[in-house]
Amino acid sequence: MNLLEGLARPPIMLARYDRYILGRLMVTFGFFTLIIVLIYWINRSIRLFDRLIGDGQSLALFAQLSLLSLPYLIYLMLPLSAFAASVSTGNRMGSDSETVALQAAGISAFRIVRPAFYLGLMAAALMLVLAHLLVPLARVTIVDLEDRLADAVGARLLEPGKFQSPVDGVTVFVGEITDEGVLSKVLLSDQRDEATEVLYTANQALLLQAETGPQLVMISGLAQSLRADGTLSILHFEDFALSLGTARMPEERVLRDLRGWDTLSLLRAEPETLELVRKSKAEFLHEAHRRFATPALAVCTAVLGFAALLVGGFSRFGFWQQVAGAIVLIVAIQLFANFAEDLALQSDEAWPILYAPVVFAATAVGMLLYLADHPLKRRRRDPAEGAT
Repeated sequence: MNLLEGLARPPIMLARYDRYILGRLMVTFGFFTLIIVLIYWINRSIRLFDRLIGDGQSLALFAQLSLLSLPYLIYLMLPLSAFAASVSTGNRMGSDSETVALQAAGISAFRIVRPAFYLGLMAAALMLVLAHLLVPLARVTIVDLEDRLADAVGARLLEPGKFQSPVDGVTVFVGEITDEGVLSKVLLSDQRDEATEVLYTANQALLLQAETGPQLVMISGLAQSLRADGTLSILHFEDFALSLGTARMPEERVLRDLRGWDTLSLLRAEPETLELVRKSKAEFLHEAHRRFATPALAVCTAVLGFAALLVGGFSRFGFWQQVAGAIVLIVAIQLFANFAEDLALQSDEAWPILYAPVVFAATAVGMLLYLADHPLKRRRRDPAEGAT
């Protein structure tokens, strides 16, 4: 499509320009998002695979946890993808003299970057959906899966292949613990009664929480009682429940990962909630406002990558200086954002600082666009003037 077609009808030409450039931006944005997310996802999945499979977990669990990590990963990578797409598209347009032609036609830089602004809005909208809906749901599901693993209560209290003493006078050995929490090949020595030592063996057992404390329910086993006078008695049983008394079971889990909390609860930051989660109000407000500030920053980074390529005009040597300048700016903005997040965590009244990087980025974009429309021209000396 010829970008200069319809110059006699500017509104029609600009509408076509918006569709044309936005289409190119979307294709490039999708490509960079896929590549960047895939690289980071594979890297994290490898570590997750080593940890889970090394602990004897199933491939299905690995697949679930790996896929559930994608929403947050995409959320983190979208601003970078939007920036890369804008830089790539702007560089190509500059190399093809398309931006030079548009500027020569009298179209302002603010109007030229409108498709990049639209891309930033799309990326921000997607990030808002991820931050406020999909990421919390994914984090809650991940915690539920981890709790289900740990809810194999024996897996939390006992370890297979080891002799352990959950309470004084009781020694337990478990050959294997299944994913469902079933204990196999159980041996238990109960020496809490000085007059009698009892040795229990069972093919299977379950560790359950009762009102009086944890109980070990053994199935199809044998109880051998040795009294102090040397008398030995043997008892076969189909099922038998043995109280472990004061053995400490793991406490009820609370969702302490704030990424799994809904935004409204984070903004309220009620005292009882803070006490339950053991987090400060500053941490709650930081997480809530970060879900708004980061998408807003993505809009600025998308326009920044395009605007930087408009500064300086056409060059036969390429646009490496503009690209390098854009990269320096995006690094500076990210460093500022990291610094702002650290400050926001120090006080529950410091959350507005999270929006400072957005203002800084928007100011940088405005300055770049102004320079693109008002280039700094070097004054050339008249040869005749220099001869005098």
